[in-house]
Parts: sequence; C-alpha cells; structure tokens
Amino acid sequence: MSRQISSLLAIAAVCVTLAPAPAFAQTPKKAPVDCEQVKCIALTFDDGPSKYAGTLLDTLKKYDAKATFFLEGQYVKSRPAFVKRMAAEGHELGNHSYSHPDFTKAEAGEIRNEIKKTQDAVKKAAGVEPKLLRPPYGLADLQVSDIATEFGMPMILWTGGSEDWKSRNVEAIKKKTMEVAQPGGIILMHDWVKQTEDAMPAIIKSLQKKGYHLVTVSEVIKGQNLQPGDIFPVPAGWQK
Repeated sequence: MSRQISSLLAIAAVCVTLAPAPAFAQTPKKAPVDCEQVKCIALTFDDGPSKYAGTLLDTLKKYDAKATFFLEGQYVKSRPAFVKRMAAEGHELGNHSYSHPDFTKAEAGEIRNEIKKTQDAVKKAAGVEPKLLRPPYGLADLQVSDIATEFGMPMILWTGGSEDWKSRNVEAIKKKTMEVAQPGGIILMHDWVKQTEDAMPAIIKSLQKKGYHLVTVSEVIKGQNLQPGDIFPVPAGWQK
C-alpha cells in the first residue's frame, strides 16, 4: 500500500472517530408488551399539544410510561417541537381533527379537510402519520365512518374518562381515573387541563402499583382486529 493511500485512510478514520453524535436521538425501543398476558391500560390525551405538554412528557418519561396523544392540527402547527418529542419518546400520535368541529354536523368535504390537514401537520412535525382517528366529542355517524375508511383509520373512543375538563381538581381527577381503570381500558384525559399534569405522577404510580403496564392504544387494541372505519369501543346503538 502506498504512503499516500495509507495517509488518506488514516485521515478518514480520524474523521469517523470525531464525527458528532446525532443531536436528537430517538428513545430505544423496548420489547413490546403482550397485553393478553399482562394488565395493560392506555392513557389518552385529547386536544393538544397544549402548553403543558412538556411537563406531561417529563412525567411519562420519569415513570417509563407510554401514552397516546389525539392531536388537533391547529396546535400541532403552533407547537411542533412537542409533537416531535412525543414521537421520539415512543408515544403514539392520533388524529383529533384540525379545529375540533362536530363531524356529525359537518359536510363530507369539511371532514376530509380536517383530517387531511392534521395528518399533514403531524407528518411535517414528527415524520409520522397518525393511524388512529378520534372524532371530536367522540361523535361519529356512517358518513364519518366512510371517510375514516378512506383514510385507512379506525376510530377510537374510550372505556372511561377522568372528567378532568369538568372537575379541574387534582384529587377528583385521580379518584375518577382510578375508578374507571380496568385491564384493556382506554382512558380519556386532556393535556390542556393543568390539574391533569399535576395529578399524573400519583396516577401513574397508583396504576403501576396495581400491576398495570401503561401502553399505547395500538397495543391495547392489538387483538381487536379493527378495520378502517370501525369504531372502538362500540357505542350503544352503533351500526355500521
């Protein structure tokens, strides 16, 4: 090997050694939880990301808990850094419309636009597209189901709610969340309610003490074999 080639190889090796590490590395993925074998529950947060999302993400990270965020496109656009962090730290991102209209009172074109704008905003912020739709107010009809099918998305409601939007009280939020907690449950919460962030450390510790694994909605519903346009849990009187 010539002296010139040897020198070039040495320089290349030094450059590789000195190359800086990525500034924003993703959280390493753990082995998936089998929710058919252990107690799982999914905490879901609607209407964000709010200005309190950073505090909530800090808490989830501290206790190694995952959550699902059903995001409004208008806030994704104004707070993209939170959305990027949610994805990087292993949380699930869902679509909750762009501006929170009642889909059952909207024209088909408006519904499509609300969903598409939010898909685009999340993709721009975090590099991923939501796979799940939560219609605003949890209201859907056959037209909404058909449009969700066009986007390849099942619709996700909840098995119980913390009623944080109503009480705005830390103790009441903790009490209600624990009352509705159940294996395979999907709990409705809101990250714009500051008292929810304040209550989260105690809620997570209480759930984990009871043996729950805090996972994403997709992990909870894995065995349901949901198809695009399906709704889960199925509301009383729902027929597709």
